[in-house]
Amino acid sequence: MIDRQQVRALLTWHVDSGVDETITDQSQNRFGEPEAAPSEMRTQPVRSAPKRRVMPGLEDQQAPVLPTSQRQPAKPEQCPPTPRPVSPAEPPPSGEASLRSAVEQAGEANTVAELRAALENFDGCALKKTAMNLVFTDGSPDARLMFVGEAPGAQEDRQGLPFVGPSGHLLDKMLDSIGIERADVLISNTVFWRPPGNRTPTSQETAVCMPFMERLIELVDPDVLVTLGGPAAKALLGETQGVGRLRGRWFTYQTPRMSHPVEATAMFHPAYLLRTPAQKRAAWQDMLGIKAKLGDISAGA
Repeated sequence: MIDRQQVRALLTWHVDSGVDETITDQSQNRFGEPEAAPSEMRTQPVRSAPKRRVMPGLEDQQAPVLPTSQRQPAKPEQCPPTPRPVSPAEPPPSGEASLRSAVEQAGEANTVAELRAALENFDGCALKKTAMNLVFTDGSPDARLMFVGEAPGAQEDRQGLPFVGPSGHLLDKMLDSIGIERADVLISNTVFWRPPGNRTPTSQETAVCMPFMERLIELVDPDVLVTLGGPAAKALLGETQGVGRLRGRWFTYQTPRMSHPVEATAMFHPAYLLRTPAQKRAAWQDMLGIKAKLGDISAGA
């Protein structure tokens, strides 16, 4: 008898692992692929002709030779048909062109809604072709506190919202522990589309999304910016050290278009805390530090 719960758990595990992305909607053009080099072609072994069996008593007899007029002409050797040339597809935009386009489109946005529309029309990131949805932001565009992670996961890709999976639920509990509602903060990622199979985004994918993230921070203008995980800290704070060395310290974030710097700090990513529960004590201390920093800014305003 089939256990439906086990089957459902197995299918869920396959989807979370990215198995749903192994098949594409477009067929592969084999004629457009480069031909293999002669050295890479497999050499077929030459088989010797089978030995003809001769009946006893006929060893000395030879096969009759037909007259020339009765001989059938040999068939010309047939060569495989030459494939028709296929015009190559239009090459994707280069990294520099995509980055220039990202800077131009992000700079033209004057609101968070306009920035989202610009991202929806942006085709310079290859992740857009494999993702189901754009995962932009969640929360208030007027938030004083802003969290930025690395990239969306499977559940975020399906719902089009950041941090809605297990790590998002943990982040909600962390916010609730210091008396802050999720709706009062703004949450996003340095990459706005899910990488296939939840792989780590490449440096080019992060770089082409960075102009939109910088413009998002400029438009929101939070009092405190928190990076979740090492990749986000490297992209926004320019720090190469691990989060274990960065957490508890305060930095400043500012772009040329910002009139003042933003207080910024780094924390462990909630997904890391789920794998390493022993670090939750450090995360609790970081949340208390964020609450205190927000109070100091309010008091000095």
